[in-house]
Amino acid sequence: MALQKETPRLVLASSSASRKAVLEAAGLRFEAVPAAVDEAAIKEACLAEAIPPEDAAIMLAEAKAERVACRMPEALVIGGDQLLVCRMEDGRDRWFDKPADLAAARAQLLALRGRMHRLISGTVAWRGGERVWQDVTVSRLTMRGFSEAFLDAYLAVEGEAVLSSVGAYRLEALGVQLFSKVEGEHSAILGMPLMPLLRFLRGHGVLME
Repeated sequence: MALQKETPRLVLASSSASRKAVLEAAGLRFEAVPAAVDEAAIKEACLAEAIPPEDAAIMLAEAKAERVACRMPEALVIGGDQLLVCRMEDGRDRWFDKPADLAAARAQLLALRGRMHRLISGTVAWRGGERVWQDVTVSRLTMRGFSEAFLDAYLAVEGEAVLSSVGAYRLEALGVQLFSKVEGEHSAILGMPLMPLLRFLRGHGVLME
């Protein structure tokens, strides 16, 4: 007996390999459709207007879900996005983006070294031309005081794989060695909080109760 119903059609508005892996591991049947959204422009506007990062994560996730849902109105479209926020020495919160290259990744990891940062995961579902659900999940990760020799060795092994992550690390791989403490659901850190999503899907009639 299938745990997931045939309808509605489930669509992930993302090309993220980690988000796809999380949903696949949970046994969900879905189609992944990339959403063409100007994330940088949305983030810049949120920063300019002093919008809280939790709200910004939802705005980014909704932009993706809405874009794909416009083309697939009959589907249940899931959009997700993640912001990394760290309180720096000057007392201000800095938002980090995916590093452009390994040099940027190295600089970013040095900035995060020895500090706690928040991974804010926003998830939104669209169906029938409207938002039907949203969730914000916050994970807290503390990087240990690793040496620069370790950092260089880590980047040499991981290579450009770190460029796909907003934190320049893959917690499911060698990136776990960067940390002294991790607080949060593992799937949320990978980009798609499963517990709240599965609760929604059961309540929405997609999965068996």
